[in-house]
Amino acid sequence: MAATEDAVRPPALPWTVRIQLAAFSLAHRRDGSVRRLFCSLADLHVAAKRRPDASGVRSADVTVDASRGLWARVFSPSSSAADAPLPVVVFFHGGGFSLFSAASRPYDALCRRLCSGLGAIVVSVNYRLAPEHRFPAAYDDGVDVLRYLDANGLPADLAVPVDLSSCFLAGDSAGGNIVHHVAQRWTAAMSTTSSSLRLAGVILIQPFFGGEERTEAEVELDKVCASLSMGATDAYWREFLPEGATRDHAAARVCGEGVELAEAFPPAMVAVGGLDLLKGWQARYVEALRGKGKDVRVVEYPGAFHGFHAFPEIADSGKLVADMKLFVDEHRYSFSPDEHDVQPDEVDVGRSVAAPDNVAWKNRRQEWTDDMYIDRGHTRI
Repeated sequence: MAATEDAVRPPALPWTVRIQLAAFSLAHRRDGSVRRLFCSLADLHVAAKRRPDASGVRSADVTVDASRGLWARVFSPSSSAADAPLPVVVFFHGGGFSLFSAASRPYDALCRRLCSGLGAIVVSVNYRLAPEHRFPAAYDDGVDVLRYLDANGLPADLAVPVDLSSCFLAGDSAGGNIVHHVAQRWTAAMSTTSSSLRLAGVILIQPFFGGEERTEAEVELDKVCASLSMGATDAYWREFLPEGATRDHAAARVCGEGVELAEAFPPAMVAVGGLDLLKGWQARYVEALRGKGKDVRVVEYPGAFHGFHAFPEIADSGKLVADMKLFVDEHRYSFSPDEHDVQPDEVDVGRSVAAPDNVAWKNRRQEWTDDMYIDRGHTRI
């Protein structure tokens, strides 16, 4: 009886969300594997739209490497009321490394909300998917998009100034996993080379990490919500990791003393859902970063399930965007000469400004105050 009373109940959700989650559940077999044909038919794509939408956001697709089908969708405000150049958020969508694209309707809509809510240019990466393209294809694609931006900037017709010295990586679920590995690769490489693109921060939204052992959260929250189960996570790892690899592979198990982090690994924000079965691995990831002396902020949404952010009708989805804006505003580079004695180069529309001096930037960084989190009603782990 006690065990029944203590069981975690599924969250109360709007009927529109319940229908979408039920459809997503049907896309998986009982063993968690994906029904490919069903997914291909259900994954509705939308085209980029150069004309601004109701929120003033427009989009355009940019080819990075046609030989492997690597491209990105760039979301930008139709005009910028601010004098300062806009930060850039490079976004990696979720889907277990094997589902969705930058053109998928839910992610197109999410990136439009981020562009408007953060006041930033959003570059949504259409990386290659498993199982056709296993580890490390998605990571390679992410790094190559950063190289492309560093060398070419963004399209000149954005009509807004762009600041690649305030570049953030963001991603949800598997995209959050990609964010970590791309950031690690980029910052490790930049220790020996120069670049106009500087990672100012990383935002991991319910990142997809794992291992062979089962965490308490995995056991307790398995199948509590239709968005994710242990069977599905196991299937995703089987399709993404190298043939024969276990879930203790370094791509999945990002925790413990063995985690490699570059000295310049940027400040991180980690969003955790209280009903997300991956939250145990996310907590271990946070511990690993803090153990290496990294700046980490955790924002928890106690009643949130895995993937809550994709549904604007859920209140926590809007809170997440607001918290992301706080993080971006805190860690983006400031162009005040009085504060930094750093004078940026002349800014071209669609191009980046000069990257700030690393020492000046490190001296500028400030911790968020506890009061900010208390006021927003969030907890820290």
